[in-house]
Amino acid sequence: MPIDYVKRDGVATITLNNPAKANILDKPTSDAISEAWIDLWEDRHIRCAIVTGAGDRHFCGGHNLAPRPDLTAEEREYLRTQRIYWPLAGTVHGQRTGVDGRMGDHYPRVWKPVIAAINGWAAGAGLYMLLTSTDIRIASAEHARFKFGLLSQGWIGNGPGPAMLVRQLRYADAMKILLTDEAFDAQEALRVGLVNEVVPHADLMPRAEALARHIVTLPPAAVRMMKEFVIRFGNLPDDQAWHVQNLMNSLLMQTTMDAEEGRAAFNAKRPPDYTGTLRRRGEPWPEPSDDDARRLDEAYRSGEY
Repeated sequence: MPIDYVKRDGVATITLNNPAKANILDKPTSDAISEAWIDLWEDRHIRCAIVTGAGDRHFCGGHNLAPRPDLTAEEREYLRTQRIYWPLAGTVHGQRTGVDGRMGDHYPRVWKPVIAAINGWAAGAGLYMLLTSTDIRIASAEHARFKFGLLSQGWIGNGPGPAMLVRQLRYADAMKILLTDEAFDAQEALRVGLVNEVVPHADLMPRAEALARHIVTLPPAAVRMMKEFVIRFGNLPDDQAWHVQNLMNSLLMQTTMDAEEGRAAFNAKRPPDYTGTLRRRGEPWPEPSDDDARRLDEAYRSGEY
């Protein structure tokens, strides 16, 4: 199998498993990882995911650049040109979409937290995957290495890596990575903010697992909506983003039981038990009496409720 996909106690782990070929995204691997993203998206028992690579040399070495043997160079050029004007339905620039796949199947947006355990080289599409599909990134001190990996081959790539890199890092750091196309190590990745932590290789998966286990204890609907809010609406003007945030927060409080559980657990000084249980729509509130209306209006205007 090109990937190992394991689900255990609320955490899904995707391991790219082709170390002999740098865990590259060839077609079987791309198809398998796309199916895994969809499965963990739809499985409500899964609250967090970890993505890593097999071995200690490569997280993901990029796309499979070897051409199909049954196509000539002229035929490949023809198909690439056709893709510009006539992409297949349900694709992004000709790439089949996975989940919320506005960037194609390799780089889906999954509204659940994804932790990267970077065990080795993340180059080309491997670096793109970090930028587009992962939220928390832990790097092996001994083995993690990073490289944009395309400019030195004479092209800028079909994926969304450059735009994502400039959004996530300082302009000067992002441009150095893009314009020199030089490799850099885990400590440099930490300095520029590409990763959150650098740990000894032996601690890589335990640390990723510990973070995932913590996220599993949090309210699942609120966690996924927090991620969706940041990605979908985080670039709006502040007043508009705040408005959307308030609407999403009101939905959480009105349609799930987790907000009540959080408050009850806090008041009882006990650990919360978040289940993501959905609340049934109930009867309308009765109209308050004049006295109650005045009292409620006073409380509403005070903001103390």
